[in-house]
Amino acid sequence: MIVSKTIHKKPAIPVDDPDSRFLDPSVPLSTNINHVKWTDFLSEKFNKKNLRILEIGSREVCGKSTKRIKEFSEAEYVGMDLYEGNNVDVVGDAHKLTTLFDEPFDLIFSSSCFEHFAMPWVVAEEISKLLNPSGFVFVETHFSFGSHERPWHFFQFSDMALRALFNKNLGFECIECGCSNPIIGKFSNLADEYLRNKPVAGLYCHSEYFGQKIHQPDIEFDWNKVDLNSIVNNTSYPKC
Repeated sequence: MIVSKTIHKKPAIPVDDPDSRFLDPSVPLSTNINHVKWTDFLSEKFNKKNLRILEIGSREVCGKSTKRIKEFSEAEYVGMDLYEGNNVDVVGDAHKLTTLFDEPFDLIFSSSCFEHFAMPWVVAEEISKLLNPSGFVFVETHFSFGSHERPWHFFQFSDMALRALFNKNLGFECIECGCSNPIIGKFSNLADEYLRNKPVAGLYCHSEYFGQKIHQPDIEFDWNKVDLNSIVNNTSYPKC
């Protein structure tokens, strides 16, 4: 299956909008895969006969819609979650995906789940193992968001964090990655005195990643043996 590698275009920041001062110009805004578009995008690309699709965290929670049957009516869709419920076909732990399925998938996607995984790097590795050669992965999670579903709220992810998780050592090539839904924030009156009521820029509710598996990682893949420069694309931490 072919998906264009040229879909990722960094949209211009609307400088005429007063809220634009709260954006970080170095953060790409998601286009095709932003919070309101990603379901239609995936449906258009992957709702096809003979394609196997896995959704991690498919259960209807907090009013989350279960429209997947319509979105992937032509494909073979499997909904997987930690608990039984609406839109769940398989119950299990995302950290152990490869113990739950015998056949690989053409697309594995997840929304609002990665912040709740205690070891998201393990889930990323499991996704890589369970994808067909040339298969695709989509993840939407939170960059900045209120504490929720504790005690299982472990992480927040920038776009760069998702790139680091789904890196070339795991066999992935990024097609599009960015953030959506900017937030205007400030420190509260309960913060340390020197911070009280100061604005906080560069906040975004969602972060999204869409990539393709372009090669099979080594069977002895070990995060402890991965070269850091290959994870960060030979960039360096900025000097203040």
